[in-house]
Amino acid sequence: MKQLAYSIFLAVSLTLSNLALADEKQESSPNPYPEEKTVVTDHSVEIGGKTIKYKATTGNSFVYNDNNEVIGSIFFTAYTKKGTNPENRPITFAYNGGPGSASVWLHMGALGPKRVVMDKEGFPLKPPFDLIDNEYSLLDLTDIVFIDPVGTGYSRAHDKGTDKDFHGVWEDIRTVSEFIRLYMTRNERWSSPKFLAGESYGTTRSAGIAYHMGQNHGVYFNGIMLISSVLDFRLDDFNDKNGVLAPITMLPSYTAAAWYHKKLNAPLSNDLQGSIQQAKEFAMNDYALALLQGDDLEPRRKLAIAERVADFTGLSVDLVLEKDLRITLNDFLHNIKRDEGETVGRLDSRFTTPELDAMNKRGYRDPSYMAIHGTYTETLMTYLSKELNYKSDLPYHILGGGVKSWNYEDFNRQSNDISDKLTDAMLRNPDMQVYVGNGYYDFATPFFATEYTFSHMGLPAELKDNVHMSYYESGHMMYIREHDLIKLKKDLAEFFKKSL
Repeated sequence: MKQLAYSIFLAVSLTLSNLALADEKQESSPNPYPEEKTVVTDHSVEIGGKTIKYKATTGNSFVYNDNNEVIGSIFFTAYTKKGTNPENRPITFAYNGGPGSASVWLHMGALGPKRVVMDKEGFPLKPPFDLIDNEYSLLDLTDIVFIDPVGTGYSRAHDKGTDKDFHGVWEDIRTVSEFIRLYMTRNERWSSPKFLAGESYGTTRSAGIAYHMGQNHGVYFNGIMLISSVLDFRLDDFNDKNGVLAPITMLPSYTAAAWYHKKLNAPLSNDLQGSIQQAKEFAMNDYALALLQGDDLEPRRKLAIAERVADFTGLSVDLVLEKDLRITLNDFLHNIKRDEGETVGRLDSRFTTPELDAMNKRGYRDPSYMAIHGTYTETLMTYLSKELNYKSDLPYHILGGGVKSWNYEDFNRQSNDISDKLTDAMLRNPDMQVYVGNGYYDFATPFFATEYTFSHMGLPAELKDNVHMSYYESGHMMYIREHDLIKLKKDLAEFFKKSL
């Protein structure tokens, strides 16, 4: 009887799996995509006072290994304007970062034809959440293909592939490049002006793709958009006791956040731009020299530097001395508003949450991420199903759920810095323009670290003009703030003019 009961249980379990119900059995299925599938719908949106009619194509595309065997499936959403010639119509391939993030943030916050409704400063409204037409979308300038790398969104490894084929710096670059190559081939877009748009770790991916596809496939991009850029991973390494780059390049971001939360004294409190400029000058001169001296720094000089660090961060002199002049990100997050019982956000330091919550729970829960996670998840899932008519029982991995580890081994051997690959791509293709968007209140990819990176790329003088820096008074996802979304669209429109 026990054997019969077990047989019935096994049969029912297999049946449920075959019906593709959203459970753990389906998620672990070796082949959740039996075939490539796309869904096409027609839409229109008003951008800049003009009606743009477009086609949305949502689906999955297989990725192959060198033996032409399927190793995975990449989910994408493509928006193409109707009535245009694809030979001269620009096309942009867009993705977010993580690693392990789906393209939902750029898709539903900045570039796509729909955007999530937030308040004007980018703070969430009460659920249920809603979408509106995005009058600041790039669809008037370019077709857009939003890519979810394997392990994000609905994208999965399967058949002959495993997560190890995708989850690494160069594994990711090669497989996303292969998706782009195949998309251009199938849709006859090789002659189109081509762009990349990546956010956060997606900027690392963009630098690698521009290098890889230029070297191996002869693909030259007109421009790449680096939104909240990170190319040199050494610049946020506070664990290196002998390193001075992380404290130096983070300091102006501390100053910006302290200014926002009214923790600076006059005259630094008077002007955001002025306080940031003074912080930069101090960081690269007196502060850097003091850190380089280490234990040899004379005590009176150390006290003087600690007092200046306190001035620029809003923290106490005692804390700065206790931390030996090196204020880590966690030191700042949990101390800048401790008197009010609050901690501030990493992605966007304008956001706060009760410090008691962060101290009593395991790990640090970023208030700026908590504010957008549920908002974007709910609206995307509703949008895919109801408006784009794409149905799937698979879990959609927004961030982290499908990526458990990441292979940095080869990257580590290359000094954790991919900026040299971007330099190579620009030398190979000297017409390629590079847009770099920075949020003043972003601790995940600090703006001064980005400036430092680009000032050490060794670009010849004639290529330095190809780099276009823009700044926003918000955080990592600057576009959640309406004023900065408008500015972002204006900046990118100018960038496209220069790139074309």
